[in-house]
Amino acid sequence: MKITAPIKTVEMHTGGEPLRIITEGYPKIPGESILEKRRYVRDNLDHIRHLLMFEPRGHFDMYGALLVPPSDPEADLAVLFLHNEGYSTMCGHAIIALGRFAVDQKLVEICEPVTTVKIECPCGLVVASVEVTEGKSGNVSFISVPAFAFAIDQIVDVKGYGQVQFDIGYGGAFYALASADQLNLDVRNSPTRDLVDAADTLSKAVRTSLKLSHPDSDDLAFLYGTILTDGRDDYSSDPTANICVFAERQVDRSPTGSGVTARIAVQHHKEIIKQDQTRTFESVTGSLFTAQAVQNLACGPHKAIRVKVSGKAHYLGESTFTYEEGDEIGKGFLLK
Repeated sequence: MKITAPIKTVEMHTGGEPLRIITEGYPKIPGESILEKRRYVRDNLDHIRHLLMFEPRGHFDMYGALLVPPSDPEADLAVLFLHNEGYSTMCGHAIIALGRFAVDQKLVEICEPVTTVKIECPCGLVVASVEVTEGKSGNVSFISVPAFAFAIDQIVDVKGYGQVQFDIGYGGAFYALASADQLNLDVRNSPTRDLVDAADTLSKAVRTSLKLSHPDSDDLAFLYGTILTDGRDDYSSDPTANICVFAERQVDRSPTGSGVTARIAVQHHKEIIKQDQTRTFESVTGSLFTAQAVQNLACGPHKAIRVKVSGKAHYLGESTFTYEEGDEIGKGFLLK
């Protein structure tokens, strides 16, 4: 492994979910589009993901954001998302953190009381709105890419759990959505390991039983993970809890921005939530996002909506990482 320069990062979290924003040290990434850049990093620079996400510099549930030059002329910045298994197409908790980061680093023109930050993601352009008071950033909301219900009220046999009913929602990434009580679990009270085992088993069953597609690109057509919920999909002003298990059994500490988007898309499709009704979503850490459907549109053959998601990110510090030749363990490892 050869790292030619130190890799510098800014460390943040959104609702407890970490975000390691990589600002310097990556080699030049070619590609005409953001998806081409994503493919290049996956196929040629994956050793750096191992270096930064895995132990001893990271951990099993570390999450990263790599800033790259935008391909979309509308975008202020572009980002690739990194995790324990590979590269996501969308990440809402990262967008919330990157909104603050862009304002504080003056990557955009600052306007009070709200500054707009247009972020190119592999799933498309996401527009963040950052509250700014006396030059300081605060709460962030974003408007999603077109989100839609892909499959409703499906049934699958899940090994060890029996038949489970689920929906598939797209919110920049595809998720299976199912109530935890079908698996004899409670998202607020059951052990996290049990919830992870159940969600991962459901994800594997869905992947073998249902083929996904997206009208924009085949690169988007994969099941990112499963979101187990408290079953409270009907509209309420009280928070509805969920746990998102994605990639390789990775647990989101936040309510999951793209997952919340997918849940709203499915609820709107089922006509159990109306336009502009705000719902609150609670994560395993007790952190909260709010979300609402704000625009109807089409996405290929799908009736779609845009979703506004709101939350808060916080800074943790800054890091500089290097690699010493001959350090085999330092290339990165995971204990499962």
